[in-house]
Amino acid sequence: MRGTKMLFKKLLLGAALLLPFTVNAESPPSPKAYIIAEIEVIDAAAYEGYKSAVAPIVSKFGGRYIVRGGQMQAVEGDAPKDRVVVLEFDNLAAARAFVESEEYRPVAEIRHKTAKSRVMIVEGIIP
Repeated sequence: MRGTKMLFKKLLLGAALLLPFTVNAESPPSPKAYIIAEIEVIDAAAYEGYKSAVAPIVSKFGGRYIVRGGQMQAVEGDAPKDRVVVLEFDNLAAARAFVESEEYRPVAEIRHKTAKSRVMIVEGIIP
């Protein structure tokens, strides 16, 4: 019994010594990343093809739509001419992977031919 108690105390001491290292072993959370696009549609019928083709690719890369068109009110400065789209991704790497993917490249070409756009990736804050 005495040997068991001694072994138990050593295990507890070892666990206590490792605790600070295991708590800090996790990397800090990454901030979300947002793709923000201002889009002026030139050819509405052809742009519909872009909209239907891009949604599953966004999803495949872990993105989700936060804003997709909808009403807009300028509060300061000029409002974008047509649409604003905001996509949320887990981090900058995921957003870049989507934008630079082989799957998205031909779909982006549809947007380039059917709309004028300004697209940026913005890093959010850590909650």
